[in-house]
Amino acid sequence: MHIVDGALAVPVLAVGAALTVAGVAIGLKKMDYDHLPQVGVLSAVFFIASYIHLPIGFSSVHLILNGLIGLALGWAAFPALLVALFLQAVFFGFGGFLVLGVNTVNIALPAVMVYYLCGMGISSSSPKVAAIWGAIGGAGSIVITTVLVAFSLMLSGEAFLLAAKITFVAHIPVMIVEGFVTAAAVLLIRKVKPEFLNIKERYDAV
Repeated sequence: MHIVDGALAVPVLAVGAALTVAGVAIGLKKMDYDHLPQVGVLSAVFFIASYIHLPIGFSSVHLILNGLIGLALGWAAFPALLVALFLQAVFFGFGGFLVLGVNTVNIALPAVMVYYLCGMGISSSSPKVAAIWGAIGGAGSIVITTVLVAFSLMLSGEAFLLAAKITFVAHIPVMIVEGFVTAAAVLLIRKVKPEFLNIKERYDAV
C-alpha cells in the first residue's frame, strides 16, 4: 500500500504533504496525552502488521489495520501512522520520504473516517452489533485507502491507470481479512480493556 518515491506528480505530493500537516496538527491537538502509550502501541501494531503478507498470484499484499487504529485513536491516528511510516522508510525503505505525506493521508484519513462512521457502533450493548461495526470499519478502511491510493496514482498520469486498477483488485482479500480481524479485536478489547477503544465514553454519550 506504500507508494514509492518518484511515482507521483509534484502537485499530488504537495497536496498530500499539506493534508498530512493539517491532520497531524489536529491529531496532536485532540490527543489525550494520558493515552500516549496507547498511541505508541497502535503505531507499533501498524509497523508490525506490514510484515504479515497475503500471497496474491506472483506477488503479495500486507495487512494495514488502519480501521482498528482509527476506531481507537480518531484523529490521533495521523501522528501515530506518520511516525510508523517514517520509521518504515528509514529502516526498510518502504515508500519513501517525498511521498510520506501522501502515504500518511491515504492510510490515516480512512482511519479517521471509520472513527466517526463506526465509533458508536462498536459501543453497542450488543457484542454481535459491535462486531459487525468492527468488521465494517476494518474492511471499509481498506476500501477507502485503496481508492485514495488509486486516485493518487491516476492524478499523476494516465500511465498509472492500470496500476491503480490492479491496486484495488489486489487488496480485495485484505478487505475481507481485515474485516474479520478488526471484528475479533473489537470483541476481545471490549471484554478485557474497553477503555482502549473509549467504549465507556462513547456509550455514556449516547
